[in-house]
Amino acid sequence: MNHLSELRRTAVCVSRSTGVLHGGRMAVESLSPDWEFDRFDDGSQKIHTEVQLKNYVKFLEDYTSQLKAIEEALDDSIGDVWDFTLDPVALKLLPYEQSSLLELIKTENKVLNKVITVYAALCSEVKKLKYEAETKFYNGLLYYGEGVSDTSVVEGECQVQMGRFISFLQELSCFVSRCFEVVVNVVHQLAALYNSNKAATKIIESTGVHFQTVYEHLGELLVVLITLDEIMENHATLRDHWKMYKRLLKSVHHNPSKFAIPEEKLKPFEKLLLKLEGQLLDSMIFQACVDQRFDNPGEGVSVSKNSAFAEEFAHNIRNIFANVESKLGEPAEIDQRDKYAGVCGLFVLHFHIFRTVDKKLYKSLLDVCKKVPAVTLTANIIWFPDTFLISKVPAAAKMMDKKSLQNIRTSRDTFLQQKAQSLTKDVQSYYVFVTSWMMKMEAILSKEQRTDKLSEDLSNRCNVFVQGILYAYSISTIIKTTMNLYMSMQRPMTKTSVKALCRLVELLKAVEHTFHRRSLVVADSVSHITQQLQSQALASISTAKKRVISDKKYSEQRLDVLSALVLAENTLNGPSTRERRLVVSLALSVGTQMKTFKDEEILPLQLVLKKLDLISELRERVKVQCDCSFLYWHRAIFPIYLDDVYDNAVDAARIHYMFSALRDCVPTMLHAKHMESCEQLLECYDKEIMDVFNEHLLDKLCKEIEKDLRLSVHTHLKLDDRNPFKVGMKDLAHFFSLKPIRFFNRFIDIKAYVTHYLDKTFYNLTTVALHDWATYSEMRNLATQRYGLVMTEAHLPSQTLEQGLDVLEIMRNIHVFVSRYLYNLNNQIFIEKTSNNKHLNTINIRHIANSIRTHGTGIMNTTVNFTYQFLRKKFYIFSQFMYDEHIKSRLIKDIRFFRETKDQSDQKYPFERAEKFNRGIRKLGITPDGQSYLDQFRQLISQIGNAMGYVRMIRSGGLHCCSSAIRFVPDLEDIVNFEELVKEEGLSEETQKSASLLDSVLSDLTSNSAEGTEYFKMLVGVFAPEFRSVKNMHLRNFYMIVPPLTVNFVEHSISCKEKLNKKNKNGAAFTDDGFAMGVAYILKLLDQYQEFDSLHWFQAVREKYMKEMNAVVKEQNVQATNQDEKLMQTMNLTQKRLDIYLQEFELLYFSLSSARIFFRADKTAAEETQEKKDREDVAKADAASSEVVVSPESK
Repeated sequence: MNHLSELRRTAVCVSRSTGVLHGGRMAVESLSPDWEFDRFDDGSQKIHTEVQLKNYVKFLEDYTSQLKAIEEALDDSIGDVWDFTLDPVALKLLPYEQSSLLELIKTENKVLNKVITVYAALCSEVKKLKYEAETKFYNGLLYYGEGVSDTSVVEGECQVQMGRFISFLQELSCFVSRCFEVVVNVVHQLAALYNSNKAATKIIESTGVHFQTVYEHLGELLVVLITLDEIMENHATLRDHWKMYKRLLKSVHHNPSKFAIPEEKLKPFEKLLLKLEGQLLDSMIFQACVDQRFDNPGEGVSVSKNSAFAEEFAHNIRNIFANVESKLGEPAEIDQRDKYAGVCGLFVLHFHIFRTVDKKLYKSLLDVCKKVPAVTLTANIIWFPDTFLISKVPAAAKMMDKKSLQNIRTSRDTFLQQKAQSLTKDVQSYYVFVTSWMMKMEAILSKEQRTDKLSEDLSNRCNVFVQGILYAYSISTIIKTTMNLYMSMQRPMTKTSVKALCRLVELLKAVEHTFHRRSLVVADSVSHITQQLQSQALASISTAKKRVISDKKYSEQRLDVLSALVLAENTLNGPSTRERRLVVSLALSVGTQMKTFKDEEILPLQLVLKKLDLISELRERVKVQCDCSFLYWHRAIFPIYLDDVYDNAVDAARIHYMFSALRDCVPTMLHAKHMESCEQLLECYDKEIMDVFNEHLLDKLCKEIEKDLRLSVHTHLKLDDRNPFKVGMKDLAHFFSLKPIRFFNRFIDIKAYVTHYLDKTFYNLTTVALHDWATYSEMRNLATQRYGLVMTEAHLPSQTLEQGLDVLEIMRNIHVFVSRYLYNLNNQIFIEKTSNNKHLNTINIRHIANSIRTHGTGIMNTTVNFTYQFLRKKFYIFSQFMYDEHIKSRLIKDIRFFRETKDQSDQKYPFERAEKFNRGIRKLGITPDGQSYLDQFRQLISQIGNAMGYVRMIRSGGLHCCSSAIRFVPDLEDIVNFEELVKEEGLSEETQKSASLLDSVLSDLTSNSAEGTEYFKMLVGVFAPEFRSVKNMHLRNFYMIVPPLTVNFVEHSISCKEKLNKKNKNGAAFTDDGFAMGVAYILKLLDQYQEFDSLHWFQAVREKYMKEMNAVVKEQNVQATNQDEKLMQTMNLTQKRLDIYLQEFELLYFSLSSARIFFRADKTAAEETQEKKDREDVAKADAASSEVVVSPESK
């Protein structure tokens, strides 16, 4: 990145200086003798060079901008901002000491070297032990028994877990023994330095020397032992399993052969168990440590009788306590609580060694409990100092009055009540503190460092970093103390408190994320700040050193001081590692005696060293303070937290912080030893958190979004009040702008999860109820508009949905189909008459085309054959009806009547006659459902017409299918012959066969798509000769039954249409063009179009209705003067009824006219025969003329 910046700067500089370079060159060139003769061309030369110069400058500017673009492009991905969730690389700032302590501690003063080296080595050892305890032993013990649900515990599982755990307990036993040894050694080493025995030789003059650091480290080690005790004390599961394991061992003891264990191995093992139990499980680790024998005459070190050491020990305890007490509960508190626990440990150790009690200090230690009722030692382990001090120093406790001890206990309850009340207020104030601190961090780290104000800038940065750690510590303390106190005292927590604590957890992680996000700048600053602090410390030490040198009085003590200051100076000149800081601290314990530093100098120096400690371990300190692994023990709050996030969706982004906190548990879980693999524990935790997350957030969100989309799409149903001013509004869209959440080895993308859920739901529901596809489509669009969800189209295949009834099904059941469906001539569509479902099925050309595409075009001819078989049966019934004596006689009578009276009736068949026929038929008899013979005959004709309509639809569907299949052929007029082309190329036989097949398919499609088969012509041709033959003379009367049939049809049609507006829609219909098709087809078969036209039937109907309507209008005009309202209403209804009838007859007339066109109704059979004959004659004439060839010679 820096190279790019440099390159860009260089480019800019060059572009700026180019003019100068050029000018200089021109000056040189103008003096050159070679150019003398060319002086007159000076102007053009100048113009030319300026153009070149401009081009060069432009090139450089472009290049600069390109470099800048590259730098910016890289900057986005490899910028200063470090994403917490994507952490493939970590940045460790902790300086590592390469030199050993012996190399670090080198002065001319050999004795001092030894003293400092011993204490430094012991302190380092304590730190290592503490680290091992914190990472390995605490976690191993704490997680014991976790990851197994109470319901799924298999019998014997407890013993198996304990069996796996024994080796861990053995390691812990060794660790505890090592701690005991170190404690004894520290005490011995200190006792050797402060010896009250006058006869003994002094190692160094220790009068003003107080190695407080060593005592602090000793306190830390004692706290480790106290913590182990507290873990054991609170671990009921571990103790229960231990008892079960011992019982198991007893049963093994009685029958070792059954378990294949040699008896001689059992005894030592039982001894080991007893040792482990006595040492570890009885919660007596700390007690055993302080009860050790510290006096060892063999080593020549007196401890318990050493009054000087006892005084020094007590002095250091008071000093440490004074430092701790002043800071406890203050904003600047940082690790004082842990030190307070250490002081209590040291106090008890002091009591057990020297058997003396400082009552004043004891009372002060107990008084602190009112301010600090409990200290969290690790995770969920809380420690009550008062209980500890009373039980471990009973002699002193007896001297205290009981009331004051009781007050301490009650203060705990008071503390918890006050905390519960002040939590919300704390959250608000910390929210302001942390956010303003984050802004300071961003501001101070994003601005460029000014060289003139570097020192001030670094100090500011140092203070901001320290402030961040202090906030983290305060927040962490509030969360841990409050949560653990509630848990320890088994008090219920209110939802408000839970929400407040969760907010604090978020703030804690926000502090950590801020440090992490700016890792690169922080890393850069830390090294500079440590150098600055080291130089300040060195300056202070240098002043003191000069003061010592200037004093000419020589003494060993002064020499020790000087050596110590030199050591401190030398050690500070190097990286700020833990070892070096420890050595400096020990050296200054010696170097500050004899008033080498003035009182006003010592405090700033201590402050600088304290800051140096914090800044050098900045990353580690932040990590420790912001570590939320204790949440594992309080994970019951997670559901309440998620409900809160769901209810307050506006700041949903905070969920990242909570998941980051939950992730902190993972490293600690890796130390679990009671399961086959810690992976099982991790899986269990992962599953538990994800189940809660799904239940309390994701699933609720999915359901709510789906509900919202449904209600929005169905607003017309007015389901419930959705006025946001009344019922409130929750904007869930905020969840979809969240970045994916990282948890374990997965990213949880809320947007993708909800999108998938909606996609799946909409798809499944669409497949169940295909008619709802439009609703779900609308919901998809709404989801995109309102929530920005990118939905997937359902893409359900067309054949399964768009086919309707299959052609094959219709063909097999054509008799059922024509009776259950109604035909619409204009739209070429069939509609179901009635259905048990909410919807009626329809069949149109597209369905038929899809069906033909599925089954192939061959099915078309088969369908027509089936239709022919069906028509044969129907025409047989038709013939029987027409042959019936009642019908035949009436028709012959009507024909005769018309012939006789047509001159009087203006060649029109009287309407009354048709109506009389219709009524007369009813007298012959009625079926149970109230239908006359004429009704049944009308239905028969409608079914024949429906069959013809179906044939027409098959033809249209076939053309539709063929045209969509052949649309990829470029030119239908000129299709190449693939077989010939393949043969020309000499390709294989299989290819030739394939080409031949392709040709036949193409020619088939071309012929089908060109004209389609004339199925109507075929069906007319096959039945017409039979219908027109002499033996079927009774069918010739058909044209005369058409008028009464039309009257019957119109009455039926009007009654069907009226039912559409009624509640019971049984028998309702709006179309039945099958009747018109049937009539047109039968008239064609009988060649009776002219006979029917001679009746002028529809003109007669029109005249009849117009006449009646005119009469009604006249009557209305007459009655208008009388003002008889009832009569007027009747007149209006009559007029309306006449209108409807006339309109229905008109519609039938149009339908019949349309249907006649299909059957070439304009021509009679004779005319058609003549036309056919004419066409044949013309064809013969053409053939003859083509044979006559006129040659040039014949001219």
